Amino acid sequence: MAEVRSGELLFVKSVKDGIPNRDPLSDSDARRLFDEEDGRISLSDVSIKRDVRDYVLARYPDGGDGTKHVYVREARSAEGNLLGRRALAEQVLGISPDKAREELPRKAFDVRAFGVVYSVSKVSFHLTGPVQFGWAHSLHPVESRYVQGTVVMASEDDRAKGQGTIWTTYIVPFAVFAMHGIINAALAKETDLTPDDVDLVLEGLWKGTRFRQARGRGIQEPLFLLHVEFHDPFFRIGDLDRLVRLEPGREAWLKPGKPSSVAEVALDVQALGQQLLQFQDRVARVRYWLNPAFRLEGDAGLRELGGEPQPAM
Repeated sequence: MAEVRSGELLFVKSVKDGIPNRDPLSDSDARRLFDEEDGRISLSDVSIKRDVRDYVLARYPDGGDGTKHVYVREARSAEGNLLGRRALAEQVLGISPDKAREELPRKAFDVRAFGVVYSVSKVSFHLTGPVQFGWAHSLHPVESRYVQGTVVMASEDDRAKGQGTIWTTYIVPFAVFAMHGIINAALAKETDLTPDDVDLVLEGLWKGTRFRQARGRGIQEPLFLLHVEFHDPFFRIGDLDRLVRLEPGREAWLKPGKPSSVAEVALDVQALGQQLLQFQDRVARVRYWLNPAFRLEGDAGLRELGGEPQPAM
């Protein structure tokens, strides 16, 4: 059986007219991990893993061949109560607690990929996920906008009301995010992650970004996805998101007339290609996917190792 190689991921996506990962402690505005002067906003790894899980759950609602179930999901009892760890394993996946350590990785794709913390009465274990995402950060300063409107319905039945309920929210007109990820071959053996699972993670990143819909998320598009595999299971380049640059640069996002669509931006991958070439004796394979509406600049090094973009997912 083919084994998973250690590797790294770089995922770039755009958001238009929405906030993909709101900060619950900041009046529903975007998450800001950087200083106000920096201006960048961020998406949590949890949110992006949710995109992958929801896509796989929708594609394989019955678990496919029995190995593509999703364990970390929202499920409720007949009474409407949210199911916990034990009930999810027993009622959704048909696993008794005393067999959870063996059966959860075998049946649940997300346990093999992202790991799990399982703790119920008399049974407790955790598996560290071989696939880990970092936070996604915008590649430029972002100014969110406070907007309001009305809906045609009133919040309560009241014939005296002359208009519907007023709503307010923050939105981001347009932003581009980059996320770095890693795949650990040693941990993949512990969870029995397969090369097909890795491909499903990549597919979930790309298609799940489009699939998972909510009005507040706005319109999201996958733009660029890179997967690098290494011969050496202990090698890593690291921080791939710091090796790419969005054009136009920072100054263009701080003044009127800032970019507002994918057609107005491009990703400079020259430094990324140079790093890959520098370590090409360690590189086993390079694959990348590119949204046809998105442009790369300085991609000679990337093409030398990775060739043409992979066929559209």
